[in-house]
Amino acid sequence: MKILLTILFAGVCLLLAFFGLGPVILADGSWSERLWTLLVVIVLFAVTAFLYWYTLRKLR
Repeated sequence: MKILLTILFAGVCLLLAFFGLGPVILADGSWSERLWTLLVVIVLFAVTAFLYWYTLRKLR
């Protein structure tokens, strides 16, 4: 069960990195737009990491 959960969260993190950091690096928008997008991506990474930690703890 832990392996399946780890694979699921790794996939979510890879998708978040691809679709979240791509617009930050390659966007044509202003710097403020890029920084807001980066802030949202960082918050989403933190939420994902917390959910991963929480679900692993509940499985024990």
